[in-house]
Amino acid sequence: MNAAHILIVEDEEKIALLIRDYLDNDGFKTTVLDRGDIVEDVIRSTAVDLILLDVMLPGKDGLTLCKAIRKSSNIPVIMLTARVSEVDRLTGLELGADDYICKPFSPREVVARVKAVLRRTRPPLPENELRIGPLALNKDRHTCTLREEELFLTPNEFGILHLLMARPGRVFSRAELLDKVQGYHFEGYERTVDSHVKNLRKKIKNGLPGISLIQSVYGVGYKLNDRFFDSGG
Repeated sequence: MNAAHILIVEDEEKIALLIRDYLDNDGFKTTVLDRGDIVEDVIRSTAVDLILLDVMLPGKDGLTLCKAIRKSSNIPVIMLTARVSEVDRLTGLELGADDYICKPFSPREVVARVKAVLRRTRPPLPENELRIGPLALNKDRHTCTLREEELFLTPNEFGILHLLMARPGRVFSRAELLDKVQGYHFEGYERTVDSHVKNLRKKIKNGLPGISLIQSVYGVGYKLNDRFFDSGG
């Protein structure tokens, strides 16, 4: 399974970088933001598995953000705050936060809480399923979902996407894609891959606006945009 992408929204740089370093060392992918008013744009365009959200932020406070996020997303949220009263903690939980950590805290505790929340909120993937960011393929059921919405793919489209997802970042020539998807290829047929990829891009673009998921490598073939997923997309 791909590493979970954690969005750290914290305006105290030392705290943000400390949390980032501990999460990175534990194998997570991380992005750090220091303002609240850019968070919603980021999670609309980038695949995020969990948000560590400070309450006191410039631009937009964490409680307001948590409420807004819950209107359109079920991304797990752990609130970070110096406020320690029970009322403050309950307010965050009532707005949809999954957990609440009070400052000062141990970075090891943050990592442990992140793992615990992800265990509760991320169902285990079956062995026959590939998932990268918001995109999932189930080979046995021959289904593809993007942000939990099903995409209806032809067998060739499904085969190409499955191959690219199995090796994100690896460049496949058109001949390789034809060989592996159809079991054969003939000279002159390689350009049919371009048509399949064009159709795939059309079907994916609504769920990933502005993102080039399947990238062309001039003179070679195609690859999955691994940089997008390394940053959580």
